[in-house]
Amino acid sequence: MFEIRTDDSGTVFLAGRLDASQTTLADEQLATLSGTARIDLSELDYISSAGIGVLLKTYKRLHDGGGGLALLNLPARILNVFQYAGLDRILDIR
Repeated sequence: MFEIRTDDSGTVFLAGRLDASQTTLADEQLATLSGTARIDLSELDYISSAGIGVLLKTYKRLHDGGGGLALLNLPARILNVFQYAGLDRILDIR
């Protein structure tokens, strides 16, 4: 199961499993972001390469538009995936 929600401050929260079956939903929701966005991954249990692709697409779109993307509170297992792929050198991970 995958859930995406936004709090009053504008922070987007991803929860559950972001895999290929959920990329359309995630892509549609993240496409509404503008400027500098904050995505909290503290409740994300799993992310596939397709899910990473959605986050990279969002990063590129925001970056090209003069904004940015900050990924917050990555669980250790998710952070390890980003580090292994070298994405921690590209993305703003806090």
